[in-house]
Amino acid sequence: MKRSFYFNHLLYTFIGFIFIMIAVRFFYSGNRHALFLGWNIFLAWIPYAISNLFSANKKGWKQRFLFASWLLFWPNALYMVTDLIHINETYKVPLWYDALLFFSAAVAGLMMAFVSLYRVEIFIAQKLKKTKAFFLMIGILFMGSFGVYLGRFYRFNSWDIIHDPFYLAKSIFGQLLFPQDHLHTWAVTILFTIIFTLLYYIFKILPNLKKL
Repeated sequence: MKRSFYFNHLLYTFIGFIFIMIAVRFFYSGNRHALFLGWNIFLAWIPYAISNLFSANKKGWKQRFLFASWLLFWPNALYMVTDLIHINETYKVPLWYDALLFFSAAVAGLMMAFVSLYRVEIFIAQKLKKTKAFFLMIGILFMGSFGVYLGRFYRFNSWDIIHDPFYLAKSIFGQLLFPQDHLHTWAVTILFTIIFTLLYYIFKILPNLKKL
């Protein structure tokens, strides 16, 4: 509990500093280019907040609802890595400042993504055998990576499952049923999956660095 409190304190301090950087950038340049980072950080925080509730809900249907809600929003946290493409030299802001800002936002997104995923892994480990839990985790990382692809290249977001579910379903099933026509989709998704998987398992080792 103490470690969780300490982590939350550092995380929210870090996020607060990012918001200050966004505000400084806006008042310095008058340009709104980076304001969307605030919204993206909020979307990345939602699955992090949901993951806190798993152990507190014992009934099966509540756990399934929480897991589905978490899985729906979880790609938003990973997605922040792709915001790095917005770094450019066309605005009245030093490039190094934007690089630091967007990198910090991406790191915050990954921290929330991996901590919430770790909580989900603990939850899953209580329900499944070790081998099944491992493959389910890889599946979750793959689905999260696919969600990142849909968000970046198709501009879908989590709300589209309610706002425009038929078009979303049509797009997803079209790529699943005809993978040979969407090689770019699966190449990028697999690349994201490999990178996020490696980063996640490195993240899990970090608390044990003193033992290495």
